[in-house]
Formats: sequence, C-alpha cells, structure tokens
Amino acid sequence: MVSEIKTLVTFFGGTGDLAKRKLYPSVFNLYKKGYLQKHFAIVGTARQNLTDDEFKQLVRESIADFTDDKSQAEEFITHFSYRAHDVTDAASYGILKEAIEEAADKFDIDGNRIFYMSVAPRFFGTIAKYLKSEGLLASTGYNRLMIEKPFGTSYDTAEELQRDLENAFDDNQLFRIDHYLGKEMVQNIAALRFGNPIFDAAWNKDYIKNVQVTLSEVLGVEERAGYYDTAGALLDMIQNHTMQIVGWLAMEKPESFNDKDIRAAKNAAFNALKIYNEEEVNKYFVRAQYGAGDSAAFKPYLEEMDVPADSKNNTFMAGELQFDLPRWEGVPFYVRSGKRLAAKQTRVDIVFKSGTFNFGTEQEAQEAVLSIIIDPKGAIDFKINSKSVEDAFNTRMINLDWTVSDEDKQNTPEPYERMIHDTMNGDGSNFADWNGVSIAWKFVDAISDVYAADKAPLETYKSGSMGPEASDKLLAANGDAWVFKG
Repeated sequence: MVSEIKTLVTFFGGTGDLAKRKLYPSVFNLYKKGYLQKHFAIVGTARQNLTDDEFKQLVRESIADFTDDKSQAEEFITHFSYRAHDVTDAASYGILKEAIEEAADKFDIDGNRIFYMSVAPRFFGTIAKYLKSEGLLASTGYNRLMIEKPFGTSYDTAEELQRDLENAFDDNQLFRIDHYLGKEMVQNIAALRFGNPIFDAAWNKDYIKNVQVTLSEVLGVEERAGYYDTAGALLDMIQNHTMQIVGWLAMEKPESFNDKDIRAAKNAAFNALKIYNEEEVNKYFVRAQYGAGDSAAFKPYLEEMDVPADSKNNTFMAGELQFDLPRWEGVPFYVRSGKRLAAKQTRVDIVFKSGTFNFGTEQEAQEAVLSIIIDPKGAIDFKINSKSVEDAFNTRMINLDWTVSDEDKQNTPEPYERMIHDTMNGDGSNFADWNGVSIAWKFVDAISDVYAADKAPLETYKSGSMGPEASDKLLAANGDAWVFKG
C-alpha cells in the first residue's frame, strides 16, 4: 500500500514540449499508482496566455495515451491551474504567488512546494532569485527546485549558476536532473554490484582489467546543428550522462543506501579523477567527426544543414579516465559516445582479468565480461569461461543472459516519473550534486581548452562505423579492445 504524497508542483515552461510529452504523463502515472490522491496541486506557467480550461485541455491531450478511465483522468485534471507569467518580471511573480496559494488552499496542502524549471538555462538563476524575493517559497514543509540540464556550459558558468541558486536554496534542496540516472538499467548497476558478493568482492583492480561505457547513436545531427555545433559529443553526452554512469561504477561502497551516503561514496571517486594536461588530453582522448557512409543518405557532418563549413566540432569522443584510488590503481575507464555510428546502444562492459590457472592445453582461459545493456532494451550478459566439448581439455566462452521482459518493461516507471517521485520524497540518490557536476566540468574543460586552441587532431570516421581507427588504437595501447563492435 503506497502512502499519499502531499505536494504542490509549479512547472515553469508548462506549455512546452517536455511538459506535454513527459512531465504531465509522469505525474498522471504517480496519481494512478496512488502516490498522489486528494492533497496535491499542479500549477503551470509560461508566457503563453491560456485560461485554466485551455490549459486543462492541453493536459488532457498530453495524458490521452495513458488514460484507461476517463473519470479518473478528469478528476486528476481538476488539480491543475495555470497563470501566464514573465520569469524576468518581478511583478509577475505576485500573480503566480496568488495562483500557488489558491491551489494550496483548495487542496489543503500545507507547504511542500516543488518548482520545476523546464525553461532555457539562462533563466534558472533569475527564477530562483525571484522565488525567494517575491515570497513564493513555503514557510512550512519543504521547498525544492528541479533543474533540467545543461547545468552551465563550463565550470565557470556552472559555478556562477550555483551561486545564484544558493542565494535562494540550499544545495540539498536542488535536484539537478540527468534523466539517464532515472533509467532502470542504470539503477540496476547498484543491485548487480552490491547485491551479489561475487561482483562486490571482485569490483576492484585485483579482478577487473578495464571498464567500458558506450553511448552510441545511429542518427546524425539532424536539425539540431544550432545547438549541437556548440556542444558536440563532449558536452552533449560525456560531461553529463556518461560521467554520471561512471559515478555508479567507480564509487566506493556506501556506508548505507541513503542519498547522503551514496553521494559521499560517488564524490570519493569523482574527487580522485585525474584531470589531464594538454599532453595527456592528446594521449588519452580522441575526437572525431563523421564523414560520408555507404548510403547516399549519410551526408558528412560538414554538409549537414546549418553546420559551418569549417566546423571542427566533435561528433564522436572516446577517452580513458583514471581514478587515483587504491581500488582502481591501473584500471582504465574507457568512455565513448558519438553520432552516426553502427548501432544505437547505451551499455556498460566490465572486463575481468583472465584466469591464471594453466590447464596445460593450447586454449587458455579468456577474459570474462559482464555487460549491462541500458538502451534500447535492458539486458544483462555475463560471458564466462567453460569447458569446450572437444576431447582435449580446452575452454570456451559461454553466455549467461537475461533480457527485460515486455511485461517488466510495461511496468517500469519512465525516468521522469522516477525523478519527480524521488524529488517529492526528498531522495537525491539519483540526482547530480554540485561536487560531482563541478568535477565533471573541470575534467571536460581541460579537454575543451585543448580543442578550442586546435591543439589536438580531429579524426574522421565513416558513417555507419563505430568511430575512427584512433579509438581502437587508444585501447590497443593498453592491450585492450572495445567489447561492443556494433
């Protein structure tokens, strides 16, 4: 039996695409499951002039595919209201305050306010400032701020944003969203690692040869060149999603499984991440840009719409991370992400050291590999050594595998549903804290500075491949190879 959560959520950007596609269906799912019952309210706000009825119709349409019981949906929608609002105008916050207090009174919600910022990042600090100065924060219960990425565009801009936000909120009230942390199979990393003594005991330099994280996409830049050419794979995928996944893999074992101890364990790893100089960037990282492919539909990046003809933007990144910790001494963490690759997949591959026992035959034991497939469909594969069926005592690799069933997938909460639910519960386990974000930016800035000065090669790779040859050579230098071949 679930317990009712009493809360009021204000969605800035309440008429936007994210709100319609993800946020309102997520809140509706929480309502259907009983987490939200009578004492909750949703206030939407944006620049668009809408009546309450027009806004409710927008919500009705956004949850249509999730509606089994129309009367239930209609009751849910009664908890919604709307106010047009200019986030840069202090006076406008008075109107929004009235709407929030009216909704709180109507549904008997004493405090407990969440403010979700699904707006352009340049408004994050402004909104936080006015929420405090114009009296929109509750005097009882909690106040929490949910922030979409990107959290800054560099360490300096992220630090400035952090200062702005901390003028109104404590850091433990800030919930920085990285929706990859809400994915089922990312959360499964902890269950696999800490829930199985076989892996828990072997999760270190004595047994693990290397760790690989791959986030590959088959699509090109499509119509996002305006944004993507200023970010590339490094800022779009490595600085946030990839680093947050690495946090679960590299972290120390937490003292307990509460959010405070989980963050402390992750930060012990992040604080030990080696930040590279120019020479090391060139040694440990590869940047590349996709070229043509076998199909005429595969244009080179430089021929994509709105891409500058002289762009040196990276559409592919591969690199080696190193952690100065006794647990990981000498163990490389390889990461890669890119567009227009051979297959779409997000995965983690843990490569264990090969056994040292000599069977006295030609075939020696090979490296066992634990693979956690995050997208597009969750799975766990464990490739281990076993005896072959030949007369001679040789070994062969066999595969122990499990795939998320269709029933499990249907019952799995969407990442945004999890994120909103966790924020309502005050659980920051699956959100990035400032220490982790700041280290990720310092690490990435060191790489970006080298690229901005054009002091590193820009490789090209064939569309439909798994990246440039230099990516394979990066691992080969350590006697390693990418597990996922596409």
